[in-house]
Amino acid sequence: MGPLTVYEIISANTNLVLAFIIGIGFGFVLESSGFSSSRKLAGMFYGYDTTVLKVFFTAAITAMVGTLIFALLGWLDLSVIYINPTYLWSAILGGAVMGAGFILGGFCPGTAFCALSIGKLDALAFIGGLFIGVFLFTEAYPVFEGIYKAEFMGAPFVYDALGMSRGVFAAIMIIAAFGMFWLGEWSERKFPRDEY
Repeated sequence: MGPLTVYEIISANTNLVLAFIIGIGFGFVLESSGFSSSRKLAGMFYGYDTTVLKVFFTAAITAMVGTLIFALLGWLDLSVIYINPTYLWSAILGGAVMGAGFILGGFCPGTAFCALSIGKLDALAFIGGLFIGVFLFTEAYPVFEGIYKAEFMGAPFVYDALGMSRGVFAAIMIIAAFGMFWLGEWSERKFPRDEY
């Protein structure tokens, strides 16, 4: 049955409209959950607020389980879903740069735009820096191209690398999520902060 556009159940334009509506809903949920506050987001790294961990882990687990159930019922063909290829070194370096930016600025790109939508000036500064970074990377791309494309791995799956089935991997991830939720609650009790 799905993906809907691949099997021409809906048109590409309808897909874009649906993506736009879902994007608005996603932004509404982010803002409603307090993700437009850089202090709340930075709290993840200082241990006094682990909402980011709980929300994103819940979203990942929900999407993973839903995808597996849809595939099991024959509603979703996993073999035609596009997966970003892995370039190992650029993924590691990019993750480190983004993590450092997240800690320093208190936003990731998505939450920065969420905060800007309600007029947060710190988000405006963060997004300005984001565009400067994109511009500089683009201009200096020939310098970075070698490491950017280093260690191409295709589209590997963690469960294949570990030699286990998707279902077993999903069960382990669900258990890990509950463990992280417990750790988050412990951290908030250990490093409380009344106002931020």
